[in-house]
Amino acid sequence: MTLIAPLWLLLLVPVAVLALTYVVMALRSRTAYAVRFTNLDLLDKVAPRRPGWRRHVPAAALLLMFALLVIGFARPTAEVRVPRERATIMVAFDVSASMSATDVRPNRFEAAKQAARQFVAGLPERFNLGLVSFSSSASVAVPPTTDRQAVLSALDRLSTASGTAIGEAVYSSLDAIAALDSQEETPPAHIVLLSDGSNTTGRTVGDAAAVASGRGVPVTTIAYGTADGTIDISGREIPVPVDAPALRGLAEAAGGGFYEAASGDELQAVYEDIGTSVGYRTERQEVWMWFVAAGMAFALIAAVTSMLWFSRLP
Repeated sequence: MTLIAPLWLLLLVPVAVLALTYVVMALRSRTAYAVRFTNLDLLDKVAPRRPGWRRHVPAAALLLMFALLVIGFARPTAEVRVPRERATIMVAFDVSASMSATDVRPNRFEAAKQAARQFVAGLPERFNLGLVSFSSSASVAVPPTTDRQAVLSALDRLSTASGTAIGEAVYSSLDAIAALDSQEETPPAHIVLLSDGSNTTGRTVGDAAAVASGRGVPVTTIAYGTADGTIDISGREIPVPVDAPALRGLAEAAGGGFYEAASGDELQAVYEDIGTSVGYRTERQEVWMWFVAAGMAFALIAAVTSMLWFSRLP
């Protein structure tokens, strides 16, 4: 938190003096009261029970009110997350043969499609959303659109094939985003790429990451699956472990985030987190109203407790 007008904090000095004066007067009052009654046994019998800690509550609340209002005058600012009005999200979906591995139930492919459906449904309606599928090559299944049903229908039509062209998936996503450049105000874009393997064909991941970074389009990657995944090819069990380091490197080079998911539930949680991060932006705003509101709340506490306990305003 930073302050736009910090000189207002000088008003905290008289507030501190007021607090110190109250403490001194309270101690003197307690001492004088005790001196008047040196017979403590008699004091317990004849003196009325004093309010104890309650008598300090209104004063403490009033002092807190003063302090909070002074901080409000100093115009504090803080980084606040606000929802984006518009954005373009490209979901790059791995449909390579290794996605049929059953280390994730019922298999990687079906669990990933289900999680992607929930991700699509949870994005703000005004966001442009596109879908790229990739195996030995990459293609734009749905260009960026606000038509969620078109994306959901395309997800249902996906099927697996051989090869993993991660670099090509990034390039295809960037091409789809670039098609929106004819608009006067191009919304911020983000690529979310899910894969379980290494790049086996097409342009390199490093080159793709460099282009994405140069265009200011972050690439967030999800390493999906476990180290124990296998697929059956002609009766042979072929290991298809997830390649997390390669996907982490792509995300770091392209300025995005990196996630790992080893189950359908974990993948859904990852998509929820990504949806929150891309759906909001952080900006610095004045938050003086928070302190003023808190100050008014303490003023109300001071008034209510004083009226209830002592039948007077502080």
